[in-house]
Amino acid sequence: MKIVTAIIKPFKLDDVRAALADIGIQGMTVSEVKGFGRQKGHTELYRGAEYQVEYIPKVKLEIATEESRVDQVVEAIIGAANTGKIGDGKIFVTPLENVIRIRTSESGPTAL
Repeated sequence: MKIVTAIIKPFKLDDVRAALADIGIQGMTVSEVKGFGRQKGHTELYRGAEYQVEYIPKVKLEIATEESRVDQVVEAIIGAANTGKIGDGKIFVTPLENVIRIRTSESGPTAL
């Protein structure tokens, strides 16, 4: 099993969710986060004063999936989240040792 973590632009969340639903992904965790990469923040104007925004709002998705579906999940996220501009985000794939469904105590891939 693997966990796919994607950091994407907030306005792309609905597109990514639809793309994942199309390939049969039944669940994910979504968090609102802030951060920066190569963008290094940006300058905004508020009531005539200019100020530096160092952390850009992003959305973090976490999807636990079977190892055989990782490439499919990654491709769906890339296809839906890509704008071709800086700040589109990143995808991280990491091993997932075990999953346990609390309600039934099922563990492993059947708990996904």
